[in-house]
Amino acid sequence: MTKTCCWLFALGVCVLLDSTAVAQDHAFAIARVKYGGGGDWYSDEQSLPELLSYVRTHTLLDVAPRPDVVELSSDKLFTYPYLYLTGHGNVVLTPAEVRSLRRYLLQGGFLHVDDNYGIDAAIRRELRKVLPDQEFDELPFDHAIYHAHYSFPGGLPKIHEHDGRPSQGFGLFDETGRLCVFYSYESDLGDGWEPATVHDNPPELREKALQMGTNILVFAMTGAL
Repeated sequence: MTKTCCWLFALGVCVLLDSTAVAQDHAFAIARVKYGGGGDWYSDEQSLPELLSYVRTHTLLDVAPRPDVVELSSDKLFTYPYLYLTGHGNVVLTPAEVRSLRRYLLQGGFLHVDDNYGIDAAIRRELRKVLPDQEFDELPFDHAIYHAHYSFPGGLPKIHEHDGRPSQGFGLFDETGRLCVFYSYESDLGDGWEPATVHDNPPELREKALQMGTNILVFAMTGAL
């Protein structure tokens, strides 16, 4: 049994593995989170397909080449080992979504929140509802997520400039100490993942963004053990 199947079995959702979502000739799929509150959850539309293409080329992860879209209230949530949430502005989770996301994270799931500018206050507020006993901790530069496949000895790379603040990587942890939420702040990795023509990023900056994104996905799937 593959690592991904073991993860899904542990969540008790193997019955959901039909011809949709994960089991489309690939070991696993990832999903973008669709949320309410007015924020543009769909921003950087081409970013995830570009990242997945890079991951498929540069690692052995058999990830589906296109991401799915999932709402936190859907049972399909539990078929994805990696969720991606981004946007500008407000994020609002319903009480049912809060409960579902908490269950997802505490049963082995991984959420990557990518600040696309203006999301910080909302995401901190909403994730405090999900894991009320925790505050975001900045991860040290020697954390495994910065060395899972490529080495980033200086931590999270700065990809897109917003207001002069440094990029920071924050984390929330489950009851075992496992990193279950990674928050890339003031970096805007998604802008760097998009095709070079979209944001006119220089090749070396786009490469850093794709490499860091690869690290996050590799970490989510392996724990970088």
